Amino acid sequence: FDGLPGLEEAFRAVYPKADVQRCVVHKVRSTLNRVRKKDQFEMAEDLKLIYRSPNKEIALEMFQQFQSKWSHKYPREVQSWANELDVLLTFMDYPSSIRSVIYTTNAIERTIKEIRKRLKPMNSLSSLEAAEKVVYLTIQDFNEKWAGRKLRGFAEAHEALQRMFEERYC
Repeated sequence: FDGLPGLEEAFRAVYPKADVQRCVVHKVRSTLNRVRKKDQFEMAEDLKLIYRSPNKEIALEMFQQFQSKWSHKYPREVQSWANELDVLLTFMDYPSSIRSVIYTTNAIERTIKEIRKRLKPMNSLSSLEAAEKVVYLTIQDFNEKWAGRKLRGFAEAHEALQRMFEERYC
């Protein structure tokens, strides 16, 4: 949801048991854009220690170190990470084999971009139903394209994911 006001709350209202993952890649970029050039590389390396940690416990320890090191120089940026840390590290609750795929929301963003691209030339649609049809057909196209692809790590994570979701939804 990348910080869009109200979107996360609306999502949680409809899907109260679902996890929310904010895009780590966009958060890092956004943070580094507000940091002096001379500090960007070092801060990027420190942020990597957080989101590339082997587990959530170590990630939280790395964040504490990040906070101690940078909060005096960049208090707003560090506080922003502190405020959003739970939704930035949601991916750490999942099997390690799929974390590199789910810590970023690029696949979702690509789908949304394609939907917008297809809706834009139609300036005004005759009804909500017409817009829904465009969205449906776009997603159908994506489903067909992705049907034959295998995402790295999901086969080995299958059983763990099955258990997680059975505990949550059954």
